[in-house]
Amino acid sequence: MSDWIEHRRADGERVGWMRPDGDGFVAIDLLGREVTAGVDWLEAEETLDTLGISYLAEAYLMDRPDAAPLRVRIVEVSPSGIRVKQDDFGDVTGPPRLHYELAWPIPAGLRTLASDPDAARIAAEWPAS
Repeated sequence: MSDWIEHRRADGERVGWMRPDGDGFVAIDLLGREVTAGVDWLEAEETLDTLGISYLAEAYLMDRPDAAPLRVRIVEVSPSGIRVKQDDFGDVTGPPRLHYELAWPIPAGLRTLASDPDAARIAAEWPAS
């Protein structure tokens, strides 16, 4: 990461990094995912600006070793780790939710709810414990 170049959008919000790659750059989002192959500087910037941070507001599924996947929301993300909490659907009156600390970049066991073929069944079973 020492050679990565932080990229911020016009309002100052960090949206990712650009990693030098030969004569080009690879755009990397806040979750540590490579979102382009080697492209020129402008395309890397535009990709990160377009992607923004909206994916951080999505619902995710977190695999658990001895239980069904848990529906979670990302609370914090940085190169030192990803913090998620059990999804409460915005209910501030509900019981406190569990928080989990995950490795960065995003582990394979954390995926968007929309990308999961069992999303409808999992959503219908909420709240899972």
